[in-house]
Amino acid sequence: MNAITLGPLVLSGERFAIIAGVFVFMIGAGLLASRLSPRFNLWSTALVVGGLAAARLGHVATHREYFGADPWRALAIWQGGFSWIWVAPVVILATILLLRTTRERAWAIAPVLASALVWTTAHQLASATQPMAPPALTLAAMDAPPINLSAPGDRPTVINLWATWCPPCRREMPALAQAEKAHPNVRFLFVNQGEGEAGVRAFLQSQGLALDHVLFDEAMAVPRHYGTAGIPVTLFLHADGRLAKAHMGEIAPEQIATEIARLH
Repeated sequence: MNAITLGPLVLSGERFAIIAGVFVFMIGAGLLASRLSPRFNLWSTALVVGGLAAARLGHVATHREYFGADPWRALAIWQGGFSWIWVAPVVILATILLLRTTRERAWAIAPVLASALVWTTAHQLASATQPMAPPALTLAAMDAPPINLSAPGDRPTVINLWATWCPPCRREMPALAQAEKAHPNVRFLFVNQGEGEAGVRAFLQSQGLALDHVLFDEAMAVPRHYGTAGIPVTLFLHADGRLAKAHMGEIAPEQIATEIARLH
């Protein structure tokens, strides 16, 4: 769900779509370079590097309020977050400046369109989310009574699957903790995977994290129910418990806010 598994590697739908689109583009540009003009080599490199940089810059500019306190996070492209409309000026400028003839510029449209088609199709297929109901599962909670996940509580829910040994989980936890405080009308459930209470409590205390609902899924039943692979995973549920979005991998503060807004 929302991910592609290639052996030990797990790619989110967005990352898989980017890789697939870039791969198709480079194949097409390579064919044009070998059969039409070697200028397509520099052109394609400029488009890939410049396009990804522009898309990331567009995302940062659109969500600049989330980057003011930590501008270096703009380089954290592994979190995802790209605004692809910003690629258009890069395509136009590179085509005008690096390709010299009308014939070359006309042929340049082919790999660009092919890449866009592959990216769109891969993203739609890999990112599709089934509106699954929550599992009929009651989990023990830290410093609180057990929680039945099948009882949504009449408000949107964010479920984070995590573990203390997972570096991306540790990096995203402060953002999730801050989001929990900023959205009191949303229930946050931090479902630890396969660890005991003592180790989890020690980790949270060492990090200065105060979370309302820390649950223990020692049998790792929640990811089996939703069909997810790897951690961290952040699940966004409607107020009736139906799954709205599953985010694979480390999640950024602006992505949390965007997905929560879609739940209302």
